[in-house]
Amino acid sequence: METIILAVVIAVVVIGALGGLVVGSRKRKQLPPPPPAAPDITAPPAEPHVGDEAETPREEPRRTIEEVDLPDGSAAPSVVVEEPPAAPQIEIPEPTAGRLVRLRTRLSRSQNALGKGLLTLLSREHLDDETWEEIEDTLLVADVGVQPTQELVERLRERVKVLGTRTPDELRGLLREELIQLLVPEFDRAVKTDSPLDTPGIVMVVGVNGTGKTTTTGKLARVLVADGKNVVLGAADTFRAAAADQLQTWGERVGARTVRGPEGGDPASIAFDAVKEGIEEGADVVLIDTAGRLHTKTGLMDELGKVKRVVEKHAPLDEVLLVLDATTGQNGLVQARVFAEVVEITGIVLTKLDGTAKGGIVVAVQRELGVPVKLVGLGEGADDLAPFEPEAFVDALIGD
Repeated sequence: METIILAVVIAVVVIGALGGLVVGSRKRKQLPPPPPAAPDITAPPAEPHVGDEAETPREEPRRTIEEVDLPDGSAAPSVVVEEPPAAPQIEIPEPTAGRLVRLRTRLSRSQNALGKGLLTLLSREHLDDETWEEIEDTLLVADVGVQPTQELVERLRERVKVLGTRTPDELRGLLREELIQLLVPEFDRAVKTDSPLDTPGIVMVVGVNGTGKTTTTGKLARVLVADGKNVVLGAADTFRAAAADQLQTWGERVGARTVRGPEGGDPASIAFDAVKEGIEEGADVVLIDTAGRLHTKTGLMDELGKVKRVVEKHAPLDEVLLVLDATTGQNGLVQARVFAEVVEITGIVLTKLDGTAKGGIVVAVQRELGVPVKLVGLGEGADDLAPFEPEAFVDALIGD
């Protein structure tokens, strides 16, 4: 009997222990959180907590309405007035008189080899046939041309023989005189811009692509403005992209108006309109920039002749300036011949003369066309286009 009672007690204890374990595990199990309550839209906004951008309100006395400055209702509202865009500032080009003299140093840097070479050869103690041949070679390399070179050497040989003694000063003076004579100082090198009629002077600028023709036209406008002329520009180069924009920019810098048309338009029509508007405005000069014709394309050269004929329905041309690149040497003479067949060239502009040692092209092209070099380009600056002066040019060749 006692054994049965003991077994029952043990069973009760075991069952109680197992029940306690189950209850404890159920208490440790996490229940899901209750769903959030819907916000109360009628509740006032929450106060700022720590870390919020809050500021402790300052205790300030309240002001009455009499103490507060209220805006005056009679004051007119402020209106912001936008200023119109400023007009481009007009530049005042430097005077052209003596410009080549001022640019002499730049010219002498490239041409010094020619003058020094000639002076060195002439200073030899014995001027034999071999020395004279070297003098000829020096002149030919500088693109003076065969015939002008032979004439110069013959005159030099004769004068040196008569002179007898040859001091450095005598040789320099002798060479200077002969070179100036070779450049034909009696040529009239003034750019003709005064029309004999009651119309503006009309100047047409022609030349091959790449010679700097449009830039030269813009620089020539500066030269004329510096001399007190009222200029109208005609952008008849309609085949080269941005040629009209380039010319117009040059004109705006000195206050010259540019007449232009659509890209690819008829050049003769634009040239005609430019002269017409120049007449109506009472301009002094009309400058016409033509397309850079390749001298190998006959059709385009014929079109250049058409531009000339159309312009002359208003008035005859006063100048036809041919722009040549001095660095092209003898190829420039080929271009000059072809242009001279199409239009009557009256003057030559040699660009990039400061970038070549072949300054003899001045002599050669004058001899080829029988017309003077009137202007020379000696750099990329706006005022680096200078009237050609034979004496200043020779002085730059042979130095002081």
